[in-house]
Parts: sequence; structure tokens; C-alpha cells
Amino acid sequence: MTEDHELVQRLREGDESAFAELIDSYGATMVRVAQMYVRDRGTAEEVVQETWLAVLQGIDRFEGRSSLKTWIFRILSNRAKTRGQRESRTVPFSAVAAADEAAGEPSVEPERFFGRDSETPFAWAAPPVGWPEEKVLSREALDVVRMAIDALPDAQREVIRLRDVAGWSPEEVAEALEITDGNQRVLLHRARSVVRAALEDYLNPEVARS
Repeated sequence: MTEDHELVQRLREGDESAFAELIDSYGATMVRVAQMYVRDRGTAEEVVQETWLAVLQGIDRFEGRSSLKTWIFRILSNRAKTRGQRESRTVPFSAVAAADEAAGEPSVEPERFFGRDSETPFAWAAPPVGWPEEKVLSREALDVVRMAIDALPDAQREVIRLRDVAGWSPEEVAEALEITDGNQRVLLHRARSVVRAALEDYLNPEVARS
């Protein structure tokens, strides 16, 4: 939390570069999350602007009980819900997450993962083989990953982006998106299975799904 403390202090002192850092770090993700609650991107961007104003106005009251980013995203979700209610278009992220969690079957066979009650739930029990490093790190492979993530259901897409792209902790994701730790683990597992299946099809198509 030392980094948070320094950033908060800079914000309280009116340091514009600190505010710019926050926008660079979280702005795009905030728009995507806001779109879960409101009717279109334009409205989501308005909600994000309202959130930034609330952050600046409320930074003196930030007590550090949670991380700065989860505090910001809590403000965002509350404002997005309020806007969605006014527009009769609000669906709690938890409801979207539950639907995404329940929908469909895993894209990779369940037996290739450890079970929910294992020491490493949902980790690979039978990891992929035959993936040449030069192909895994190629631009084409990264494009496969991006397209697979973009095609995921809303909640799965945001969870994998926060966990695996942005590097958020499980606790931060659950708190910011207002879902349980179990929800976020299942959503991440489903999202990762889809992405890994897409990579297997690309990197080793002759044995993928065999």
C-alpha cells in the first residue's frame, strides 16, 4: 500500500501527473466495466468522467481500507448502476457473472484440470505439450489470444483481462466487480480454457481436441 499512499498524497496535493497516471492505468477498463450497466459507450464514458470527478472530490476522505483502484472501481460501479437505473437498463455485474458462469461447457476437457477442492483448483492437470516458444511469443499467437478474449462473454472477458492482462489479485477483482472469490475463480477458469483451446488450435492443430 506504500505506492497507494504516495499516489494519494500526490492527488491531495493537486499533482496533475498523478491524476494522469490513474487515467492511463484504469481509464479503458473503467469504460468497459461501466458498459456492463448502461446502454452505450457514450453513456459509459460519461459515467467514467463522473467517477473521476468524484475521486478528486473524495480523495481527502479515502481511508486506505482497500486499495485505491478497488475504491475507484466501487465508485464507478455505484455511479454506473445509478445511471443504468435511470435508463431502466441496469444489470448487476454479479448477475451477468452468474449467467456467464452457468452458460455452456468448458472449451477444454474438464479432466485436464485439477478439481475445485484440490490444492491448486482449476490448474492444469495435463498441461499443453509441443508448444514451440518462438510461436507462443509471436505476434500471430498474441492476436489469437486477443481475439479469443474479445469473443468471451462479458464477465469472463473482464475477469481474465483484470487477472491475466492487468495483473490484479483475485481479491481485487472480486471486490472491484462485486462478485465472490468463487465466482471470479470459475469465470477465470472458463475464460482461460477458451483462450488455451484457441492457442492449441493455432499452435498444434493436428493434435488439438484429439
